[in-house]
Amino acid sequence: MTRAGLRQHLDTASDSLRRLARQPLASLMTLAVIAITLALPAGLHLVLASANQLSHHWAGSGSLSTFLRAEVRPAEAEQLRAKLQGQEAIEQVELLSQEQALSEFSLYSGFDEALGLLEENPLPMVLLVRPRADLAQPDGMAQLLGQLRQEPLIEHVVVDLEWVKRLAAITETARRALLLLSLLLGLTVLLVIGNTIRLEIRTRQDEIIVVKLVGGSDAFVRRPFIYTGFWYGLFGGLGAWLLVVFAGALLQGPITELARLYQSDYQLGLLNLSSLGLLLLLGPLLGVLGAWSASGRHLRALEPE
Repeated sequence: MTRAGLRQHLDTASDSLRRLARQPLASLMTLAVIAITLALPAGLHLVLASANQLSHHWAGSGSLSTFLRAEVRPAEAEQLRAKLQGQEAIEQVELLSQEQALSEFSLYSGFDEALGLLEENPLPMVLLVRPRADLAQPDGMAQLLGQLRQEPLIEHVVVDLEWVKRLAAITETARRALLLLSLLLGLTVLLVIGNTIRLEIRTRQDEIIVVKLVGGSDAFVRRPFIYTGFWYGLFGGLGAWLLVVFAGALLQGPITELARLYQSDYQLGLLNLSSLGLLLLLGPLLGVLGAWSASGRHLRALEPE
């Protein structure tokens, strides 16, 4: 592009921006609609990402209880613990003696008095196996479960795979619903900007016809409307980012307090600079596409007689 052509584009872009500033109420209403429309999928993506991170934390914090055979000696149990600890899929292995297993069972079951009547400890030694957080998914848990059951010293393995599968299914359903919603709201932004450009073309149709009469090309006539769509998308994306950041800051305190009551350090994530960059990329892109589609369709109908 030559220097003169670049200068024309800069003049057109600045002129389009000045036109938006000359009608602040209409421009702000359109920008508000675009910002809210873009903020909805951005905010839901933030919530889904936080929930997915939290679900990984829950999955990773769950341990598989492996009950050893009654005849296993403490030295053999310690060797098995060290062997499992060396596996890549396992984050931590804790060995509970028979006394520790009985103490924990008594603590959480509420059967202290009944257990005290027993002459012998009926519980075997237990290995608490904690898988890596990134592998604590249905397939990974099932594979680890199969490996543990093949160990000759292990009598029984207790793990609830159903809740892991349900959690993964819920997360995948939410991810697909978010994708569908994002597509629909993206289409909404295209329609809003397209309708705004259509009204702008109707307002300036006499000017457009004059420009075409003196030899202005369709590309030249379309250029200011493309930049108008660009500005709408850019400021709409920035507004969406500010809305999500404001909503996140507003909810951060109550969510952190609620998590603290459940003995959790969970915190709602906030949109970072990469999210801002993505919104500032998608917003103008949708604006340019909407303006291109509307201007191309309606400018063809405005031909000088």
